[in-house]
Amino acid sequence: MTSQGGNSLLQDGQVFSLQNALIYCNPTEVKMSQMVLPCHANHQGELSMGQLLKWIDTTACLSAEKHAGCSCVTASMDDIHIEHTIRQLQVKPAWHQHDKDTVCVGHVVNIKAKVNRAFNSSMEVGIQVSCENLFQGKEWNVCKAFATFVASKQGTEKIRLKPFEPYTQEEQVEYSIAAERRRMRLAHAETIKALLLKSAVQEECNQSETVNVVPAEKTRVESVELVLPPHANHQGYTFGGQIMAWMENVATIAASRLCNSYATLRTIDMFHFRGPSQVGDRLVLKAIVNSAFKNSMEVGVCAHAYREGSEDSLRHLNSAFMTFIVLDKEGQPITLPQIKPEPGDGVRRYNEANARKKLRLDRKYIISCKQTEVPLSVPWDPCNQVYLSYNNVSALKMLAAKRNWVLDSEKNKVKLSTLEDGQFLSFKIEMEVPLEASTIFLILSDLTRRTEWDSHYQKCEVIQKVNDDDTIYHLITPSVKEGSKFQDFVLLASRRKPCAAGDPFVIAFRSVTLPTHLATSEYTRGEVQCAGFSILQQGDSQTKVTYYNQASPEVLPYITTDIAGLSSGYYTTFESCLKYIERNKNNITLFMQEHKL
Repeated sequence: MTSQGGNSLLQDGQVFSLQNALIYCNPTEVKMSQMVLPCHANHQGELSMGQLLKWIDTTACLSAEKHAGCSCVTASMDDIHIEHTIRQLQVKPAWHQHDKDTVCVGHVVNIKAKVNRAFNSSMEVGIQVSCENLFQGKEWNVCKAFATFVASKQGTEKIRLKPFEPYTQEEQVEYSIAAERRRMRLAHAETIKALLLKSAVQEECNQSETVNVVPAEKTRVESVELVLPPHANHQGYTFGGQIMAWMENVATIAASRLCNSYATLRTIDMFHFRGPSQVGDRLVLKAIVNSAFKNSMEVGVCAHAYREGSEDSLRHLNSAFMTFIVLDKEGQPITLPQIKPEPGDGVRRYNEANARKKLRLDRKYIISCKQTEVPLSVPWDPCNQVYLSYNNVSALKMLAAKRNWVLDSEKNKVKLSTLEDGQFLSFKIEMEVPLEASTIFLILSDLTRRTEWDSHYQKCEVIQKVNDDDTIYHLITPSVKEGSKFQDFVLLASRRKPCAAGDPFVIAFRSVTLPTHLATSEYTRGEVQCAGFSILQQGDSQTKVTYYNQASPEVLPYITTDIAGLSSGYYTTFESCLKYIERNKNNITLFMQEHKL
């Protein structure tokens, strides 16, 4: 569309022109705004979480289809944590003032979805949900989610998706971290399997006779739903959001039966759809409370499908675990009665629920917190290794994507830049290396040999080789102050190869805590929040190597004189690094054998 003057809106791909000013618009972004009506609410006038799940899935699906150019189906939905608990209120007119974090009749729900990254046949869609009080002019976040969609097949051929090109800094960060989230998603099943195997050796639960105990059988719910055309897309496949809404409904009933009071959904563990459902299917939904903790409970829910008149048995569509709380009149969680599991499978579900609670806390503790809220050193546990590794790599990618770096010093094309971001001072060192990125990645991956080129490393040894990509090291460094004790660090090193062309190789470091290597009086324990290498191929035989460090108080003294321009120790160190790479470029086979890279 064209215009005669400068006041009209001109569209050219992703960029709009408004009064001669360029405004960027993500081509996959979809926005939905819904007024919460009585038909969307529960008996207390609050927005039904099942309805919200349907809106989230619809918005995300439309975004995915904008990128794919064809129909898409929901493959999975990552953990959803409700940021603001929906409090129980008496039904009031919409013009009454409600609590800030309550989504009620008369409020507006705003949902924004956009594709973060496209892979071969699947794509990640990021969803942000907020609520708006029109009468007070206020808006607040409700939840954030990530969904995976798959382009529907055309015949027997899989559709290969076109790549998504990030434009803004925010998009570049999400694009980069999406690859790490995908990795975590793929490892989710193995993580759960290992967790449940560990829980299998736990002792059976013992219930006290003096406390309030509710038999789990009392909370069991079974319901059937007939899939009709309004529940499905134009190809006849049931909307993923509709299935999630039905599952949330039976889970809420089961949770409410435990304490004879209305239960509020707080978190949903990852949904993974195992197969499709179509119009005409009968969906059998079952839910039961697996375990009750002090102020929350876990409800297990599953969905199966069958067709009337078909000889096929029930098809397993989905299983999920949802966490509920019950709030009193002041909006505070009440103490819940204990659950008495059924013998056999009931005890197994009880033990597994207790194990999942720890995993859930780890995920929230490590992943959901803002970077400033995560402590420098996080306890290492085999159950949280996937999430610590994710946090390690994603934190480095987020640091690398930041702008406003200030060049402080440059010597022979080795650059030192700094970034002041809130309470953190970060620095990065950049250099060009005439060698392939994959070769440099292999050489720098061995942290035990860093003592050969970095004078700040006195000794480095492997504590635990977690897998081919993650290793825990014990590092000893000399003190900057003469006469002071040496420092030691316990570091998790996470290595990542590029997910696609244009992605860098990554070697990320962060501190962890191990019970076998606690702080001692011999050394001053130091901590690293975020550090590592980004190794990006820029030509046939030219690579940009960048070292990042979000300086902690223990690390800052090593670099302050360089930042102030009083010395160039950084240059000496990385000149030594270049020589080390040059010496070892012909020993790649040895590095590959040692590290299975």
